[in-house]
Amino acid sequence: LEKIEFVENPEPRCALALVLDVSGSMGGEPIAELNAGLQEFDIALKADPLASLRVEVGIVTFGGTVTTIDFVSADQFHPPVLTAGGETPMGQAVEKALMMLRDRKNTYKSNGVDYYRPWLFLITDGAPTDVWEAAAEHARQEEDHKGVSVYAIGVEGADMKTLALF
Repeated sequence: LEKIEFVENPEPRCALALVLDVSGSMGGEPIAELNAGLQEFDIALKADPLASLRVEVGIVTFGGTVTTIDFVSADQFHPPVLTAGGETPMGQAVEKALMMLRDRKNTYKSNGVDYYRPWLFLITDGAPTDVWEAAAEHARQEEDHKGVSVYAIGVEGADMKTLALF
């Protein structure tokens, strides 16, 4: 099926990993705003004719556990409704997202599909509760080697010093 999609849509691709904090501290207004933001992103992505052909979205959430939604094209993307709960395993989530992006680039290569540098958007309100330093270093190395563009976004009250290390 993957090869069929690449034949039907020969556009270069851009893999986008959304790494989203759904930990307990995101409860209430923050998770509501994150859900609203995902809806707006979906509308904007599908409204842009070129982006809708090129962007593929994968999601990694972290709140107690790390969960993933594999990459899909813009027309197949449907934002999940996120709920908040649990700790903040940010390091594990970032490592998972980097692995997903690496695997997606390999899929593009093996199918002869051109691609742009992938993006990783990390959106969080707090400090990680796991061992995160190696993940931050890995993200910086990947960015330094032009393997991924990392955007760490802190919502109100976020630990910006920690996010800056990503």
